[in-house]
Amino acid sequence: MHHICHKLVFFLLLFSAIAWAGEIQKTDRFAQGYRFERANWIYVHLEGTPYQIGLAHGHLLAPEIADALAVTRLEQTHDTKRPWSFFRHTAQKMLWPQIEEEYREELKGIADGARAAGVKLDLWDIVALNGKEEVPDYYVPWFDAQQKRSDAPKLKAPGNCSAFVATGAWTRDHRPVIGHNNWTGFLEGERWRIIFDLQPVRGERVLMDGFPGMISSGDDFGINSAQLAVTETTITGYGLYDPSGAPEFVRARKALQYARSIDDYERIFLERNNGGYANDWLLADYKSGEIARLEVGLKLHKLWRSSDGYFTGANFPSDPEFIKAETDFDPGNNASSPNARRIRWEELMSASKGQLDAERGKQLLADHVDSYEKRTDADERSICGHIYNSSRGVPEWEWKPFTPAGSVNTKVADGALVEHFSFAARSGLSCGADFLAGEFLQAHPEFNWTQPLLRDMRGNPWAEFKVADKLK
Repeated sequence: MHHICHKLVFFLLLFSAIAWAGEIQKTDRFAQGYRFERANWIYVHLEGTPYQIGLAHGHLLAPEIADALAVTRLEQTHDTKRPWSFFRHTAQKMLWPQIEEEYREELKGIADGARAAGVKLDLWDIVALNGKEEVPDYYVPWFDAQQKRSDAPKLKAPGNCSAFVATGAWTRDHRPVIGHNNWTGFLEGERWRIIFDLQPVRGERVLMDGFPGMISSGDDFGINSAQLAVTETTITGYGLYDPSGAPEFVRARKALQYARSIDDYERIFLERNNGGYANDWLLADYKSGEIARLEVGLKLHKLWRSSDGYFTGANFPSDPEFIKAETDFDPGNNASSPNARRIRWEELMSASKGQLDAERGKQLLADHVDSYEKRTDADERSICGHIYNSSRGVPEWEWKPFTPAGSVNTKVADGALVEHFSFAARSGLSCGADFLAGEFLQAHPEFNWTQPLLRDMRGNPWAEFKVADKLK
């Protein structure tokens, strides 16, 4: 009898393994996931149920996910002085209970797909990876304060990205134009080079840039099949968090997947808002030609709309009430990176009225003028960020002098591109310059802790991507 039980257990385990392997094959066959590379971007097409999308994501990007996890682990443990086990525990106990079933299934699929390809990780590693924008810089400072941790490192919410959106008389064809460059550290930024084409069974089809293993864009540039385009820039000086709310990466993905209008986006994104990764969202509805800026903190939010105008983003908040209540931002300090770029954006938009299209947007996002110094100087104050050139760093974000950081990718879309469900993108610095890790570390040994994983970030040409794209 004991022998029979062992045999039964063996066959049950064998059947489960075959069924799981069959699910992976089924995903490849029916979800039709595939990948290719163009201009240093990795394009990934995913379709099917949430689990199928996740499984194909994890399987197709397994090497990149393993690498992204190594980088995220190095950065977060270095910055917060907490072990990776803390982030895994936070993922399981704080984030997971607040994630709805659709995205739980996708996260499970990513973990299963990557594991099937030989990557040593589990679900909590993947959930922690998805929380990388909100946990270390929003939840951890809140948690440290709750714990009254006397030796807590000083953590500040980073101010990532430069962006604009315009419509009406400001654009060449009177249809919206939207553009964005992602500012972040080069450790993770060099890896921020995925183009996701998502075709879920529910909601809108989505074309967005992204990071390996994440279900949301993370730096948040995307368009959906309702012709809604979105992007954002992070709010400097903000520090609130509510761990009982839904994670920002879930709300951002859900809003992009299900919104068909600006009003939809606002409603969906604000549902169970946890205040994490607080942003100014720039939105464009290509059906109506209307654009908007949605500023979201924790308790306060505000929406501005226009059918003939523009909004810009450079990590500055705009609503005086919000600035006073939820930030320590100084709008009068024109030497700061956010304010210097805000002033430069005004100059650029004024000079570009009636000329804005995707090509003009590419030029604006590569701009190197320092409005405070009133000269060309690729640094922390230019629209195309080069923090690694700056002896000042960015004190508002706790970025030290010469931090290896800046603009790591750039995306633009205008009416002609969105009409074909596409956008243009450049991997690396917006201006196309090279960053050479070896030379940098030789000059700045204080950043030698990044050496195992800091890589060259070479300049790349612009390329266009569309849904159902293929390698040409």
